[in-house]
Amino acid sequence: MGSFVRSHQERWDGTGYPDGLAGESIPLESRILTGADSLDAMTSDRPYRDALTPDEARAEVRRCAGTHFDPRVAEAMLAIIDRWGLLAAS
Repeated sequence: MGSFVRSHQERWDGTGYPDGLAGESIPLESRILTGADSLDAMTSDRPYRDALTPDEARAEVRRCAGTHFDPRVAEAMLAIIDRWGLLAAS
């Protein structure tokens, strides 16, 4: 698999794994994959918890922007949540 799959558990602040990459050292594809995977996990029901509401997911993305998530990817995630929230409310 591509190196971007290997790096999708890296965190923007460097506390992720497997290589401890940080910031722009993390491949962009990995940063996007992290955001997509995280957003899916937040907004999906799990056996141990219900899916987060759009407002709860928005707050979690904001909280983790600049630590877990690339701030630019977090902004894109927020735009997706806003769009999803509007569609869900229809």
